[in-house]
Amino acid sequence: MPVPASEIERLILATFPDAKVEIRDLAGDNNHWAATVIDESFRGKNRVQQQRMVNAALKEILEGSDAPLHALALTTSAPD
Repeated sequence: MPVPASEIERLILATFPDAKVEIRDLAGDNNHWAATVIDESFRGKNRVQQQRMVNAALKEILEGSDAPLHALALTTSAPD
C-alpha cells in the first residue's frame, strides 16, 4: 500500500515540529521516497544518529513485514 508524502511529513513533524522537511517521490509510485530533514536537534550528532532519530519517528510505516513504506533515502542535517 503506497504511503503519501503528506503522511511521511506528518510523522516527521510530529517528532521534529520545527524541522524543515522536503519529500520527493523518486519513482512516481508513492513507494520510493527521498526525504531531507533539517532540524536543530541533529546538531552535534553524526549522520547515523540523525537518521536513526528520523527512522524512529517513522517506525510505524518502516518496520514489520507489512510495512507500507518500501524505500526511503534520507538526508539529514542541523541548520547552517
